[in-house]
Amino acid sequence: MSISQNLIESSHSISQGAEAKVYKAQLTSKSTPILLKYRFKKQYRHPSLDANLTRSRIAGEARALVKCLRSGVNVPGIRMVDASEGVLGIEWIEGKSVRKLLPGENEGDEEEEDQSDEDKLDALKEYGVSVDQLMSLIGTEIAKMHLADVIHGDLTTSNMMLRHPSGSGSSGTPTELVVIDFGLSYQSSLTEDKAVDLYVLERAFASTHPDSEPMFALVLSAYERRMGKHWTAIKSRLDDVRLRGRKRSMVG
Repeated sequence: MSISQNLIESSHSISQGAEAKVYKAQLTSKSTPILLKYRFKKQYRHPSLDANLTRSRIAGEARALVKCLRSGVNVPGIRMVDASEGVLGIEWIEGKSVRKLLPGENEGDEEEEDQSDEDKLDALKEYGVSVDQLMSLIGTEIAKMHLADVIHGDLTTSNMMLRHPSGSGSSGTPTELVVIDFGLSYQSSLTEDKAVDLYVLERAFASTHPDSEPMFALVLSAYERRMGKHWTAIKSRLDDVRLRGRKRSMVG
């Protein structure tokens, strides 16, 4: 059994999706926790094709994280990569997803079943930021990512976390928003791709958080400030993407 498989066997399972299983693990008994993402074998695919796709996707996700880190985007640090086994180990972020801190649906999360919108907003106060400030953090991080020509591919409030102030290292450190889950990411300088990334997030806000238009407007405002001269072209393309989306909805 490989080192990666041994690590998985001794780890605590957190969740499983269609493409990967997620674990909380420790590289050594005294080390801080890490998050392990394991892209398991797909029996419906030819073994050699499955192996090639797995290696490519793990390597691609790692490259996107490295590029973001070098460009100053708040993303988890990389702790280990085993592309042949489909395992990526990243920094464990102590905190909560933005979805769990904003009013809206709980998406079947059993742990959050009884949490009211008021409870969520009270929890947000723990992090020392208001909803408006949180929206600004989101817009800024996405802009930093797009300026580095990294397209996330699955921007939702579930794929953004607020790092808890107690885990920031010092009481004076501002609350940090961390973008996570780059499994569908890719690199592109195209205005269209950046506009689609924003549209995906806009739809995620609309479907998960009620009356989210003012919140998303604050996201775009912060994004615009950071993007500077690049914003005009992206805004125009975003309007086009929205129009196409409405037409598809009407057609069904």
